[in-house]
Amino acid sequence: MTLAWLIFVGGLLHFSLLSAGATAAKVLDWPVSLAKLDPLNRQLIWVHGAFIVMVIVAFGAVSVLMPTELTDGTLLARAVCGFIAFFWGVRLGVQLFFFDAKAHLTSAWRKLGYRALTAVFTYLTVAYAAVAVMSRG
Repeated sequence: MTLAWLIFVGGLLHFSLLSAGATAAKVLDWPVSLAKLDPLNRQLIWVHGAFIVMVIVAFGAVSVLMPTELTDGTLLARAVCGFIAFFWGVRLGVQLFFFDAKAHLTSAWRKLGYRALTAVFTYLTVAYAAVAVMSRG
């Protein structure tokens, strides 16, 4: 498996996370939960969510459309891959050490989904970090 292939698969996984995010909003019943907030706080949550979606789309698009460029070893390519690895590494840490999702993991499907998310975050962290370290111009 080439480094470019690792990045391409990572790009596809970014797009898969978008459906997971939509499912999480439904499972966590965000419209009802967020309705309890004052309008500005509710708007901030939705705007922050939209910006995160844009970042994930950008990560996915760059990875799917330019995997070779991300693995060519230039300083910019290595910095982008390093940042993506850092982004997902922090998200993985939050998943493992901060979130307490037990109350929502009420079925085998939800437990499987949560484990799948953890696996995706791990893949994205390791794959992009490997490219950032291993690719040389």
